[in-house]
Amino acid sequence: MHLGAMIDLGVDPEHLISQLKLLNLDGYEIRISSDQRKGITGTRVDVVLEEKKPKSHHHHRNLADISSIINDSKLDGRVKVRSLKMFSRLAEAEAKIHGKSIDEIHFHEVGAVDSIVDIVGAAICIEYMKPDKIMASEVQLGGGFVKCAHGTFPVPAPATAEILTGVPVRSGAVQFETCTPTGALILACNVDEFTAMDGLTISRTAYGIGQKDLDIPNVLRLFLADKAGKSPDENITSDFTDNVKAWIIECNIDDMNPEVYGYVMDTLFDLGADDVFITPIIMKKARPASKLSVLCTSENKDVITDAILTQTTSLGLRSYQVDKMMLQREFSTLKTSYGEVTIKTAVYKGEKLKSKPEYEDCVRLARKHGIPVQQVYEEISGLLNKDS
Repeated sequence: MHLGAMIDLGVDPEHLISQLKLLNLDGYEIRISSDQRKGITGTRVDVVLEEKKPKSHHHHRNLADISSIINDSKLDGRVKVRSLKMFSRLAEAEAKIHGKSIDEIHFHEVGAVDSIVDIVGAAICIEYMKPDKIMASEVQLGGGFVKCAHGTFPVPAPATAEILTGVPVRSGAVQFETCTPTGALILACNVDEFTAMDGLTISRTAYGIGQKDLDIPNVLRLFLADKAGKSPDENITSDFTDNVKAWIIECNIDDMNPEVYGYVMDTLFDLGADDVFITPIIMKKARPASKLSVLCTSENKDVITDAILTQTTSLGLRSYQVDKMMLQREFSTLKTSYGEVTIKTAVYKGEKLKSKPEYEDCVRLARKHGIPVQQVYEEISGLLNKDS
């Protein structure tokens, strides 16, 4: 339902499918269709398993297995970090429930191919939309009983209840499980704030359609909205997104083969670094050297630190926290003769300051049509100038 709602909201289905193929998982097919529940039309996504791997058959993978699948793929680093965050949260919940260590936990339902597709697909969709903030209402759990790998339990299932610790919930809308462990992971690990819809200006509404037809509309509704009614005094940086605490990790290197820097930079970006840059410096005894600097979030600070220490010749590093501010951004879709691309527009003092296409979209179209990527950029530039 989440994948369907995100596609309904504007995620390119071709992008989702092509990115999921990078996982090197087989035995499934994604089917996307329009469907209705109680008169509400939306998008339905079915992850259909091959007959030789029916839905009742599950691989009992552990966290290390799934981490290898994700880390060994060519997915974007931010998608990897977001996906692993969800699976780590699940491992912690299962370990607490069963009184075992995280390494001993084997996932059942969520270790299956369809659930891996759901969770990693959610990360792909969120990174595609690049929202400044994700908000959600209280989570409706439903009611009744649900069959799990270890037996029949009252709703919410034990894993769902543990994952949603600290999240506001409601129950009893229907006698049916309306929030699964997978749905709980997507919410608990990605929502920035659980709150009522106050002070929002809705620009788009989308619906993801569920399989079963219940007494209430079995849909997941998403809104794309802007924060409205904020006075300048409420936020002195009103022309920017909310201040974000980030980290700068640095080290000075004077004894590494320069050819290695390209590999190190790619590795750091794959791990979710926001930026990586190299500055020429002069060290003691007038030795020419390079300063490697990485901008990252608190979530991937540790994994990036490990990578710097193990992938470079540096014997140490330094880190410090910084405030990161970005111009407000708006996303729109532009139709070109080669296909649709996402356009990112920076807004400053209420005016559209500059626009640019998403690089990945341009590369995708160039490869699809077998043309130079510059040709795609030139057409987009002409269309943007025509509109301005």
